Amino acid sequence: MSLKIAIQGVPGSFHHKVALENFGADSEIIPFNTFESLAKFVANGDADFGVMAIENSIAGAILPNYDLIDRYGLYIRDEYYLPIAHQLMALPGQKIEDILEVRSHPMALLQCKTFLAKYPHIRQFDDVDTAAVAQRISENKLTGLAGIASEIAADIYGLEILARDIQTVKKNFTRFIILQKEKVQTERLPNKVSFKITIHNEAGGLAKLLTYLSEKQFNLSKIQSIPVIEKPWEYAFFIDAEFADYDLYREAMDSATQQFGDLKIFGEYTRRK
Repeated sequence: MSLKIAIQGVPGSFHHKVALENFGADSEIIPFNTFESLAKFVANGDADFGVMAIENSIAGAILPNYDLIDRYGLYIRDEYYLPIAHQLMALPGQKIEDILEVRSHPMALLQCKTFLAKYPHIRQFDDVDTAAVAQRISENKLTGLAGIASEIAADIYGLEILARDIQTVKKNFTRFIILQKEKVQTERLPNKVSFKITIHNEAGGLAKLLTYLSEKQFNLSKIQSIPVIEKPWEYAFFIDAEFADYDLYREAMDSATQQFGDLKIFGEYTRRK
């Protein structure tokens, strides 16, 4: 029986590419329009795994996705770094001078803003997904409209690439996480953790937490804060951290709740960067 993999976006999206590279062409890839629909599907046990973008090296973290992992009680199995190359594409036979509009995911447009600034006549519009625009152009034979998507999307939907690798920063990576419903069981000791901790409402709370983690030899690769809705002026921090000593890491996690507040671990896994 093939694995069921939930992704955000249609075939040709970057999520689709990550799913293929991690689980192979024999897996059943199930697309969703929104990240929340993806998270809910995995949480209900309808998919074996989910693939979700969590941050980009240029545009930063996708903060709502941290909240989705938390609300739906999902666990991080692994991470995957995908180099992102954006292509400008349209129906065959057109030139850039013929293009009046470009549509893509807002993060893709942001990553290509330097290139697009060279063509002020082209209006920019946010869309739900990179590959979905390519699909729409192809199915509806839309002229004067270009999309920004992956090379595989151009191949799948028969579009012509008008300009290649238009992202501003050529070393552009998106970090994806592999999600599952159940807590991950692994024989290999992890060296990275993703967790949420709620700081007590007191002066210097964050500084104390950062000092504590440094003393326990944590290397913080990401920290994001969101307010705790039901507790005014208290904040939860989503943290990705690397560590070398698993026993010291466990000691830190066991005592952090007593010193700082509620702690929830989303996943222990191997650093892939």
